[in-house]
Amino acid sequence: MAKILVVDDDPVMQLTIQRVLEQHGHVVTVAGDGQKALARFNGESFDLVVLDIFMPGMDGLEAMRLILKRAPNVPIIMTSGRPQTPSAVAEPDYLTMATKLGAVSALPKPFKPATLLTMVSDCLASAGHQAAPPRPGQDAVPNS
Repeated sequence: MAKILVVDDDPVMQLTIQRVLEQHGHVVTVAGDGQKALARFNGESFDLVVLDIFMPGMDGLEAMRLILKRAPNVPIIMTSGRPQTPSAVAEPDYLTMATKLGAVSALPKPFKPATLLTMVSDCLASAGHQAAPPRPGQDAVPNS
């Protein structure tokens, strides 16, 4: 069991990730933006952070920078619903950028709960925490 902070401005995504993680024995705290995440992070300690990149106010990249400044060893999984495919308007690959800036892993939305659980388990194991094993065969988590 790990204590995980989930940060996403989409309440449906927050609840979905929270339920998936709690069903597998984790304790989950949610925040709707980077500022709220930092306030939660200052008041509590977390084993892992799942952080959306694109949020109003403080985005996930800035929140990650500030979280890592306070706790450099906390693993962070960045998520994004922005497409990673080339388009007419060239846009940076934000998930790759996030891993270069300190995220342990990057997870494009939509994703399957089993993929999230495997990533969480791997990140916790690499950080020296014990995680519950994922259950295969669950539906996809929505894109947002």
